[in-house]
Formats: sequence, structure tokens, C-alpha cells
Amino acid sequence: MSADHTYPTRQLCEFLARFTLADVPAPVIERTKDLFLDWIASAIAGKDAPAVRKIQEFAAAMGPSTGDAEVFVDRRRTSPYFAALINGASSHVVEQDDVHNGSVLHPAAVVFPAVIAAAQAEGKTGAEVLLASIAGYEAGIRIGEFMGRSHYRIFHTTGTVGTLAAAAAVAKLYNLDAEGINQALGSAGTQAAGLWEFLRDAADSKQLHTAKAAADGLQSAWLARAGFTGAKQILEGAQGMAAGMSSDANPACLTDGLGTRWATAETSFKFFASCRHTHPAADALKVLMQREGVSADQIASVTTHVHQGAIDVLGPVVNPTTIHQAKFSMGTVLGLVAVHGHAGLAEFEQHALQDAKVASFRGKVEMELDDEINAAYPRQWIGRVTVRTTDGRTLAARVDVPKGDPDNTLSRPELEAKALQLGGFRHGATEAEMRTIIARVWGLENAPNVNDWLPLAR
Repeated sequence: MSADHTYPTRQLCEFLARFTLADVPAPVIERTKDLFLDWIASAIAGKDAPAVRKIQEFAAAMGPSTGDAEVFVDRRRTSPYFAALINGASSHVVEQDDVHNGSVLHPAAVVFPAVIAAAQAEGKTGAEVLLASIAGYEAGIRIGEFMGRSHYRIFHTTGTVGTLAAAAAVAKLYNLDAEGINQALGSAGTQAAGLWEFLRDAADSKQLHTAKAAADGLQSAWLARAGFTGAKQILEGAQGMAAGMSSDANPACLTDGLGTRWATAETSFKFFASCRHTHPAADALKVLMQREGVSADQIASVTTHVHQGAIDVLGPVVNPTTIHQAKFSMGTVLGLVAVHGHAGLAEFEQHALQDAKVASFRGKVEMELDDEINAAYPRQWIGRVTVRTTDGRTLAARVDVPKGDPDNTLSRPELEAKALQLGGFRHGATEAEMRTIIARVWGLENAPNVNDWLPLAR
């Protein structure tokens, strides 16, 4: 290991320790508030999801029944570790949380649960939460880009890299220096895990990925603050993460544009309630059907031209058996768009598995690797579809910037509407409660604390 601290992980840690909220451009702070609102609404929407309930049961059996940290889905309090665990699981289950294209990382589901849980226990302010969250995003995105496309083929980046993103965020919240952040990343990296094989079985593992990433990231930062040491070159070392989990890792990504490129602002919002790999094609199909006046019944087949990552993740899902698995089925998502006009929460709950027309449309959809689209990925997620109609026509449509990407983002009114919908899903929160949360988020930088987002359960 280099004695002069010039290795890339250390340079990243020095930046994370050094920057303050005054160094962050105002639009990036505002975008972080947008991301926070999108996250907390997604976490509330995870109420009563079966996989989340099992993790709640585990926390009830293994963790304290009281504490400083808030659990959104049951409105109870527990320790920061178990709150991060449950909130991390609930954040990701309805597939509406954010995603960063270049790193293929869902930062919100791992960063915010860890930061809020730690902040509630430590009495931190809203400004401190924003600063720590930005640190988690900036670290996690760069580490995800560093790990490369080969990593994502087998590993769920949000489970692996997400552990380090959460650790960096909480370490910043704890005001650790560069050495402390480095130690936190070392402990987080040695715990990083998450495999895509669960998709074949409709297993619940994806919620465990975000739950453990958030909780173990918090644990790693807490241990670093206590003096517990971790491998300093856990990322680029000879037996580190890249050595074991990647064949195309690029250390230059770890320090790319530190202090000038604010990757947090590059993060996308989800418009459809499904895996992000389905969104470009869904957008393109929607454009085509509206432009041509074509109905679902008039479509004989759909070819979606996709990047390899979409095939790797969506390919194993042929006949979905659960709603969550259906969110990873290109045919189901396009069927919902074609038959019902959208693939949102309600459409998945009511039609993804029950609607014969959606099932029929699923069989008309195929994915085809496209060299241009594959070359652009993950920097750009292009949507292109070719449709053959029942009367013999061949139609095509392309979307270069899917809805939700920074250049085609959700406006604040759209984010507020989405948050209200998420809060109302499974009655996680009333409209009045969600409107109070929305107002509080827009003033988060001035908040004296981040406690009590929802009333306690009675």
C-alpha cells in the first residue's frame, strides 16, 4: 500500500472529509432535497410488502423495541441499525426509488436510510443530513462507475457498492477525517454482497440487498469512529473488491471530477414502477402508440433494442409469478403500457398477473441486443422499439432521454404528485401527513432536527 496516500480510494476519502455544504452548488442541494422526498415516499410505500414484513419480524425478534430511530412502515422506534435495515428494505420494494445511470446504482435506498437513522440518534440537523447524503451519493456513484459493467452482470451494484455509499454517508455525518472514512469503506467493502440469481426464483433477496447495505454501511462507519480498522485499499487492492468482482474496473473513476462534477445531480427519477432497464423501451412504445394511434390489439410483435445489461437482468424473467418479479419482465411492463397506458403502482397491483391481455402481450415482446445502444450504456439509456402490426406494417420509435433522466426530469409538482401517490399506496400515510413531509423536505437545510416524520403508532 502506498505510504504517501496517493492511492485513489484515499484521494476520494480526503475529498469526502474536506468538502462542506458551502462548497456544493445550490442546484445540487435542491436536487438532493428532491431525491430525499422521492426516497421517503418510496420507503413509506413499502408498508405491508411481504418481504419487508419478514425483515420487520426479524428486527422485532433481534433488536430493541424502542430507540431513537424511526421505522416508516410501522411508525415505531428502534436502534439506528435496525431502522436502517427495515427502511432500506422498504425503500426499494415498489421499484420507485432513484437510479444513477452511469453507475447503475440506486443511491437513495441505501444512503438515506442509513443517514436518517444515524442522524436521529445523534441529534443532527437537516443541513448535516444533506451534506452527509451528498457525500454518500458522490462516493457511491464513483465507486459504482469504478466497478464497471462486468460487475453488474453478476452482482447487484446497489447491494455491493451501496454498502460503501452508506458507509461514506454516515462517516461524513460523524465528521470522520479521511483516515476514518477510509477505515469505514474498508469494513463496508469486505461485507459488500448481492447476487442477481434471485430473479430466476422470484425470491425476496433484493430487499435484503438494500436492507443490509444501509445497515452494514452504518455499522461500518460506527465501528470506524470507535477505532475499528478496515482494509485501506478495499477497492483497488490486489485482493480487494475489483480483483474479485470485476474485470473492467477503472480506478480513475474514483477521483473523476471531485469538487467540480457533482454526480448527485446526475441521478434519475423513476416514472414507471419497474426495473429501470424497462423504462427506455416503455417510453419508446408509449411514444409510438400515441404517434401512430395504434392500440394493443393492433400490435403483432414488439422488438425492444436494448443494451446487454437489460438482457442480463431481465432475461431470466420469462413467466413472472409475483408482482415484484413482474417488474423485471420487459413483456409485462410493455403490456401494461400498451393495454392500460401506464406501468405504475396501481397497474402492477391490479393487472400485472391477472390481466389476460397483458399476459398475451407479454408473449409478443422480445429483446434484441443493439450495438449502438449497448455502446452508449450505461452513460446513456436509449429506448428503441420496432413494432409489427396485425395489418403488416413495421413501425419504429426511439427515445434518447427517458422520462426521469436529468435532461427530462420530474418537476417538483410531478415529484409531489408522485410522493402523494406513494404515500397513499397501501395507506402508508394520509394526504395531510404527506403534505407535511413535502413542506418539511423543501426546507430541510434549515431544519433543527430530522426526527418524527410520521406520528408514532398507537
